[in-house]
Amino acid sequence: MAAARSYPPGNGGQRRASAPVPGLSGDAVLPDPLDHLAGENRCRRVICGFLDTLVAALPHPDPTLAGEVLTHLKTALPRHIRDEEGDLFPLLRRRSQTDADINDTLDRLIADHAHASAMLEPIQAALERLVLRGTAFTAEEATAITAFAARERRQLIVENGIVLPLARVRLSQSDLKSLRLRMLQRRHTDTDTAH
Repeated sequence: MAAARSYPPGNGGQRRASAPVPGLSGDAVLPDPLDHLAGENRCRRVICGFLDTLVAALPHPDPTLAGEVLTHLKTALPRHIRDEEGDLFPLLRRRSQTDADINDTLDRLIADHAHASAMLEPIQAALERLVLRGTAFTAEEATAITAFAARERRQLIVENGIVLPLARVRLSQSDLKSLRLRMLQRRHTDTDTAH
């Protein structure tokens, strides 16, 4: 029910992953990098809904939707994780040295990111097969896709409910400027290596 509310009317009730999200397209980064990460988290939630939609549509999931999800999983998601683990989390640790709870939370998120990343290869292969050959997911792949979406949603609860609000309180303007610069550099580097 909640997933249905996240889609605007029209197009069969589904919002495409490529639908524009203000300020989140291409190599742009919003002026407030924490707003940008929160926006990417909203996109991740939509992608989770798309994964559920693809599984629910078996034996005839939409290859076009699968292609949009695959693009996100191969580009936007890894870059988002690098933004967090490479820059946001270290900055937050630096500003939270005496807070063991947030450091434990960040450690658990990093471990969860690694586990989710290990799940991605067969999921991406299944999506790619659907896109290129129209071959539906096996029961095992559908289970893995559902488990991945559930894991992503749990990460989003922690990131949106704990990490980003704490970062808004603890990071300085200088930290935010540095974070945004690193995010911009990463997008420029990712664009260069993609060509």
